[in-house]
Amino acid sequence: MRLGVLDVGSNTVHLLVVDAHPGARPLPAHSHKAELRLAQLLDESGAIGLDGVEKLIATVRDALEAAEDKGVQALLPFATSAVREASNADDVLARVQAETGVELQVLTGAEEARLTFLAARRWFGWSAGKLLVLDIGGGSLEIAYGMDEEPDAAASLPLGAGRLTAGWLPTDPADPADIRALRRHVRAEIARTVGEFSRFGAPDHVVATSKTFKQLARLAGAARSTDGLYVQRELKRRSLEDWVPRLASMTADERAELPGVSPGRSSQLLAGALVAEGAMDLFAVETLEICPWALREGVILRRLDQMASE
Repeated sequence: MRLGVLDVGSNTVHLLVVDAHPGARPLPAHSHKAELRLAQLLDESGAIGLDGVEKLIATVRDALEAAEDKGVQALLPFATSAVREASNADDVLARVQAETGVELQVLTGAEEARLTFLAARRWFGWSAGKLLVLDIGGGSLEIAYGMDEEPDAAASLPLGAGRLTAGWLPTDPADPADIRALRRHVRAEIARTVGEFSRFGAPDHVVATSKTFKQLARLAGAARSTDGLYVQRELKRRSLEDWVPRLASMTADERAELPGVSPGRSSQLLAGALVAEGAMDLFAVETLEICPWALREGVILRRLDQMASE
């Protein structure tokens, strides 16, 4: 059947259309996305303002039209940290449902981590052994570890690239004092979780998903996205450590000129790089591999598993 996954994230609203059936690999058929940056539309009380809600409703309507045009038979709509943590989340969800008919499922941070882990496990297979999976989103950092399809440990930290940029790096280029303060904050937050994962032993394979990690890997010399899904892409900590001070010295416009960096994400790349560097250092990761599949694919795979058992 043709499935559509509607992902209302902190940075974008992304509709992914796939052709799928139980036991087979989901085949992408269409992608429709709009940069909404919900995480940056919160007011001082932590609520999504009226303008943000109106933009969200309009964006969801556009995604529904795209889904209809592409013959989607079932839609799997969900929202992540920006909606989850908004002080008026219930009101926002009610308005979206009343005006579009879409009932967004709000995933917890742990659910995000588990579903992303499932996608990585299916992509790399059982031969990858114990996986440590890292995912930097706009609002949060997800970490998961395990041997099976369900991780033994999963955590979600408020260390998304968009959230940190808005809250810690107000100038462009960023002030060195702000960068140092953010670096300390990031490492303190990650350090609190390391013990929870280290008790399971060293992973056999470290995997990263998300646009942030893909862009950082591209800067470090990984293959372009146009080279295809099946090209192995890695990010080495040593290369990342070389890039962080270079990114810190640039403006957002200058970063947008770098290979693989989109203008819409360039302002967030420094914060994302600080999170990636901190995670790789504190978890003692020298090299990680980029996984093409992430949360959206995890949602699809979970739905296919449910269909197979019905």
